Amino acid sequence: MTKRKRHVIKHDNVVVFPGAAQTLIREGQSFAENYQYEEAVACFEKAFLYEEGDEVTLSAYAYALYEIKAYVKAKIICEKLLAMGTTMYVEVMELYITICMQLKEYHQVEALISALIEENVLPVEQLEKFERLQNLNREVARNLQQKEDTQQMIEQQEYELSHFSALTPNEQSILLHRLMDTNVRQLKVALKSIIESPNIHPFVQSLALLLLVEQEVSIELNVTKFEQTKTINPVELALPNQLPQYGQVKKIIESKLEQDPSTLEMVQYLMAKHAIVTYPFEWHPFETDDIAYSYIDFVQTMLGKVQEMDYDIIGYLQMLEKLTELQEV
Repeated sequence: MTKRKRHVIKHDNVVVFPGAAQTLIREGQSFAENYQYEEAVACFEKAFLYEEGDEVTLSAYAYALYEIKAYVKAKIICEKLLAMGTTMYVEVMELYITICMQLKEYHQVEALISALIEENVLPVEQLEKFERLQNLNREVARNLQQKEDTQQMIEQQEYELSHFSALTPNEQSILLHRLMDTNVRQLKVALKSIIESPNIHPFVQSLALLLLVEQEVSIELNVTKFEQTKTINPVELALPNQLPQYGQVKKIIESKLEQDPSTLEMVQYLMAKHAIVTYPFEWHPFETDDIAYSYIDFVQTMLGKVQEMDYDIIGYLQMLEKLTELQEV
């Protein structure tokens, strides 16, 4: 009499004995029934390494994911169930809609429920429940929009010139840095006022201008700095380190300090800072050669090397250095 051979599964060279996946699924369902959702998820995910779950197992897994707030993964499992043509369509759809609400996908929820009602795919006894979900979704979406509108209004007020100019240059700088990863187009008029104001610190003016340049916002600006005035449009303006004179000064300095990398690094650091302060004017009215050699003299003086220098330009560079520290002249 021969023994019947049983199928053995291998996963990543690990032998999985027959029935192991089913044991994990049973344990997962037991954990879920006892509200131990993290343990349930762990069991289901181990089981799914060896075999695909059926709709009962997948729905229990999706619900457990929802309970531990793993909403994105739960949504994916619900979508898989719906694509399978699950016999638990209404229950899965209700969970799916609830997950979408948690993910703040209110427009999708509205479209889904409207389609379900219009196409008469819901049992009569479930219709009222989905209508309640729809009303709740609309209310939550409306409240969220009101909060966002209020927050946006508060933020816009922070950048109005009357409020903004009452802050210190350092506070103004912090406020502008908050906009680096946001769309500033809705604030372009407020930023224009900041850039054009003669009472705003030159470095802060530049920070506001850079926001518009980096996001390619089109608006005409009249910039006044260091007794110079210029009409510009940010979409046509290069960044400070891409302007013509900057490139020329950089080339001269790199050539002269090729054998002195530590001094070169210090000069380049100062140049980059000062180019922001002067933006968009560069170092006018000084000549490019004079600026380049004066930067070298300036740094060497800082390192204790006494030498002849152009004191007018050195004084100008000292002023720029002071301005980069957000101090008034």
